[in-house]
This record gives sequence, C-alpha cells and structure tokens, in this order.
Amino acid sequence: MMQVLQPPGWARPRGYSNGIATRGGRLVFIAGQIGWNEKCEFEATGFGGQFRQTLKNILAVLAEAQGGPEHIVRLTWYVVDKQEYLAAMAEVGAAYRELMGRNYPVMAVVQVGALVEEAARLEIEAMAVVPD
Repeated sequence: MMQVLQPPGWARPRGYSNGIATRGGRLVFIAGQIGWNEKCEFEATGFGGQFRQTLKNILAVLAEAQGGPEHIVRLTWYVVDKQEYLAAMAEVGAAYRELMGRNYPVMAVVQVGALVEEAARLEIEAMAVVPD
C-alpha cells in the first residue's frame, strides 16, 4: 500500500523518508498533539518525555481509525527550541524506535517562536493512510 520514494543516487535519509506514495486506503488527519496526558496534564517537562507522550497521543488518535504506527505517512513537528531538540536526540530516538518501530514517514521539523500551551516543548501533526 505504501512505496518509499528514493531517487537513484541520493543518500538515504536517517529517520525519515524523502517521499511516500500510497494506493487505496483511508486518509486520516491528526491535529497537532502535544506532550500532555489524556487529562491535559504535563507529566514531563523535558523535550524527550514530552516527545514520548506526544507520539503516544498521536497513536491513540490513530487507533480510533483502526490504524497503527505503520500507517503514518507524514509528521510535521513544531519545536520551540532547536537546541533543546538536538540535545534530546538520544531520548527521542529511543522513544521513536519503541513506539514507531521502523516506520520512517516524510517529516519536517520547524522551530517556532511559541506554542499556545505555554508548557509544551513541541507539537506534532500527523497524516496516515489506513487500509480500507
């Protein structure tokens, strides 16, 4: 159902794909999720912990459409501090591998001035294609 698009001669990206083509399935769009729990409470203040919870939130919404991490085709990240993001890469990588496995959708990471929720360190939007 999904085909990773990798132009000949291009270096393989690490942790994402350059492009993905899909056939069939239902498009699922997931609003920007942040690192709070189901009660809208932050259990983690650091980037790594909030990233883990953000991914859990995305996967919980996706499960409502009978989808899993393997169905995610796009993630758009909004981070408030690029250096904080880079410093947390080991923790981010571990959480990603645990929750997403070896699915590497297309991604963009953008530093923003602020997020609406003051305590949020990042927000991630997702798009998935779930088989019919």
